[in-house]
Amino acid sequence: MPAIDTGSTAWMLVCAAMVLFMTPGLALFYAGMVRSKNVLSSTMHSLFAMGLVSVIWAVIGYTLAFGKDVGGLIGGLQFLGLGGVLGSATGTGTSAIPTSVFAMYQGMFAVITVALITGAVAERMKFKAYVIFATLWAVLVYSPLAHWVWGGGWLMKFGALDFAGGTVVHIASAAAALAAALALGKRTGYGTEEMRPHNIPMSVLGAGILWFGWFGFNAGSALGSGHLAGSAFMATNLSAAAGMLAWTLAEVFTGHKPTVLGAASGAVAGLVGITPAAGFVGPMPALAIGAIVGIACYFGLRLKSRFGFDDALDVVGVHGVGGTTGAILTGVFASLAVNSAGADGLLSGGGLALIGKQFVGVGATIAFSFTVSFIILKLLDITMGIRVDVDTEAGGLDLAEHAETGYEF
Repeated sequence: MPAIDTGSTAWMLVCAAMVLFMTPGLALFYAGMVRSKNVLSSTMHSLFAMGLVSVIWAVIGYTLAFGKDVGGLIGGLQFLGLGGVLGSATGTGTSAIPTSVFAMYQGMFAVITVALITGAVAERMKFKAYVIFATLWAVLVYSPLAHWVWGGGWLMKFGALDFAGGTVVHIASAAAALAAALALGKRTGYGTEEMRPHNIPMSVLGAGILWFGWFGFNAGSALGSGHLAGSAFMATNLSAAAGMLAWTLAEVFTGHKPTVLGAASGAVAGLVGITPAAGFVGPMPALAIGAIVGIACYFGLRLKSRFGFDDALDVVGVHGVGGTTGAILTGVFASLAVNSAGADGLLSGGGLALIGKQFVGVGATIAFSFTVSFIILKLLDITMGIRVDVDTEAGGLDLAEHAETGYEF
């Protein structure tokens, strides 16, 4: 077993905690945007994922993602129940960390990816249907995708780059969110009734927590505390800042007021966009990625009205558009000078090869996640129903599904 680097281990323990903290941040971000009668229902989606997905990851998810490669598609079962994890190390030379730390760090990614999907199903999905869907999705979609990209699977061998989860987390969750929005149908009154966020300061607090946790998300993906972590940390902050500014300017230039929720959403868009590129680009490309993604996501929100689906909290518009744009821009801006384990993109003299590989990674992720998600949802709808009845939806899911209310007046 390689010697353990205690500095990198300490950093990765902190990063794992930061990534887990992102899920309560997401709960606040989402809960502030729903109507007050559904604030607890929305919160419970994220909160429950912390427990449910953590258990699934320990029992079978980790081994399917990071077990020995089987045909480029899935990991073997040697780590079933986290067997063989304690006492082993991940990494080589002087940068190794305990595999137990690596496994838990990766598990936090699985948690928040499932929680991200719930923004599309807010205010109308049965809780028991969500629990079963989340269980099946974590095993059948997330774990295989994590293996494809990070665990030695076919996309990793193919050379597609995804430093911290542009495809595995953001594009995968957005494709599943689109499938869920289509399977559930629109909320009652969607398009005819005003459905305004009930607590924007709550959403801003959630966005702030996400921004904080994203440093663990991206810089932690260096799996150590050296130069690469510092570079990814810098890129993360710069892209978030540029995304916020670009979204706000887009609001102003299209004749709207600069909104608080827009600024928060722009920051999140910048964070989404830099996720696949964080460990492969320098500071100025990070600014460019954040600005481009901020504008793309601002206009991406119009997709749901154009195509007629009800993505309640804009998972597709932010995580789908942002993750896809960021993944493609990785092929433009990536540089071996930043990370020798990556590749040179278009502007670093690498030509179009990496952009082509990025398109393959994006397309494969969308197709796989959407197809499997839609099948799961349709089977659940046939067997148990996935949507609450009209009266429950009108009265709010907090009382009907959880016997509680978020506020007492």
